[in-house]
Amino acid sequence: MNSDPVLSVNIAGIKLKNPLVAASGCYGYGKDYLHWISPEEWGAITLKGTTLHSKKGNLPPRLVETPSGLINSVGLQNPGVDAVLEEELPAMQGYDVAVLMNVSGETEEEYVLLADKLSSVPAVSGIEVNISCPNVEKGGLAFGEDPPMVEKLISRMRQKYAGPLIVKLSPHGSNLPEIARAAEKAGADAISLVNTLRAMVIDIEKNKPVLPQNVGGLSGPAIRPVAVRAVWEVSAAVNIPIIGMGGITCADDALQFILAGARAVAIGTANFINPQVVKETVSGLEEYMRQKGYKYVDEMSGAARR
Repeated sequence: MNSDPVLSVNIAGIKLKNPLVAASGCYGYGKDYLHWISPEEWGAITLKGTTLHSKKGNLPPRLVETPSGLINSVGLQNPGVDAVLEEELPAMQGYDVAVLMNVSGETEEEYVLLADKLSSVPAVSGIEVNISCPNVEKGGLAFGEDPPMVEKLISRMRQKYAGPLIVKLSPHGSNLPEIARAAEKAGADAISLVNTLRAMVIDIEKNKPVLPQNVGGLSGPAIRPVAVRAVWEVSAAVNIPIIGMGGITCADDALQFILAGARAVAIGTANFINPQVVKETVSGLEEYMRQKGYKYVDEMSGAARR
């Protein structure tokens, strides 16, 4: 008889009890889910996107549902990094779970300052760098759409932060593998992808976009095939681990990402619908591994290529 599957994985030196990560944004700071699920069910939790200074976010409405998806335009509302470290992070320290900080900036200098500030916070297991944000110094071009810009930014953050540095990529870059290689060359320890897809919905009665910002980020099952393709392409281009995400609702979805080359997966939008999704997905992964004879998650990573 085969022994029980081992779900623990190591991502850039971060030990996860299972390969499931609570995606940034959808899980907030964990407090809103305590009634339904313990943070310890996750391998890691990524806190809500954090900026150097507080941000009020965008005007409502901020969410609009679409077939098999959700478009959000929250606008990175958060109290700023100092408030998160003082008021939100301590609540997570009592749980046996890795905690990641997702960070964003409007300028290169803001990213560097965030990396420097977090370098002295041992309770943070690693940084996930959101490079889908517009660089105001470059006329609004997203950091993650230009490989030289990615390499320079991550190199500067690497100089300030010695811990695990995970770079989160947008699906909109014209050459994702090239962008991922630039991040790896600059010292990134892992890649997470994909971020949301730019999308919009128009109210045909009012003859205008539903969201005040016109465009938001599409998440949910509608983007899963795009995200799986991105993981497939990037995993062939880099040697660092990949955290795959985009529309995962169950073990079958998560397995597509792992078989495409991811070593871990993040679940976001599905938490709004089913707060127990992490427990159900873990059970499904264990059952699949028993049926297929896999002992370790790493044995499955990229198996669709072999």
